Amino acid sequence: MSVGVMTANPTVEPTPEFRAGGTDFSERRRSGVSQGTLIDISATGDKAITWDADGAARIGALNTIATIATDARIAAAYPGIAASAQGLATPQVRHVATLGGNLAQRSRCWYFRRADIDCLKKSGSTCPARSGNHLYGVAFDLGPCVAPHPSTMAAALLAYDATITTDRRGLTIAGLLGDGSVSHADHTLEAGEMIRSIDLPAPLEGERASYKRAISRSYAEWPLVELCARVVIADGKFQLVRLAAGGVAPVPLRLTAAEVALHGKTANTASIAEAAKAAISGAKPLPMTAYKLDLLQGLVRDVLEQLLD
Repeated sequence: MSVGVMTANPTVEPTPEFRAGGTDFSERRRSGVSQGTLIDISATGDKAITWDADGAARIGALNTIATIATDARIAAAYPGIAASAQGLATPQVRHVATLGGNLAQRSRCWYFRRADIDCLKKSGSTCPARSGNHLYGVAFDLGPCVAPHPSTMAAALLAYDATITTDRRGLTIAGLLGDGSVSHADHTLEAGEMIRSIDLPAPLEGERASYKRAISRSYAEWPLVELCARVVIADGKFQLVRLAAGGVAPVPLRLTAAEVALHGKTANTASIAEAAKAAISGAKPLPMTAYKLDLLQGLVRDVLEQLLD
């Protein structure tokens, strides 16, 4: 888990950073992008998973992704959360990486990861990816930075209307990550602010959910596009639809146009096809990222058709 905004500017004092599992922090440390003082929280963070009388869960931020992926009660109550955790990274990473760390990780853009290159997230004045190689960049161009947000769990939690508790305040997922228009940071955490826990609302009766990602190779790859979907189908119609996509925007994105297109419609492949078309409403792909819109539409169709069964 990390906090604050790192900078390549040598005149700026590096911000102290938390280390939990350290899967992202260690990589940035090796590259020289992260140079702040290390604050190890691996033995002090919240690892509890508690349930209230309505069946709503509170998950401590220091729980590993593997714990979330394999917890039978989470899988039963929040199948989209469990499926997203199961699809993330590799078994080795899942056994070390924490939920809080996944939410607070830094950009995976290769320009950001080069310590000798300035960018907007390192006190630079421009986004080198915008005019350079942005093959893995955004397809919904919401702000000056064109790097997609790297957190799979953030997209899943967005689909579930989760809330975040830090040691200072409460936040929605949108409150934690912003709307994509702010380019100097990957999240809104202040220096020294730590994610403590994540609260999920009570599960809905009859809810179905799933997760799928499109990747460029069959194993251990960052998603080009990913989707967490939740639906409630009653009387043959979609009564609730929540679609949250990752890999396509500077923040995880609710596909509200597709949700609206499906609400109250007959639960069949024809209505899903219309929703897939609506999923790319408002997209502004870069010269090299239009292919992500095809992938996104395909994921919407695949995941929703899977949930019909």
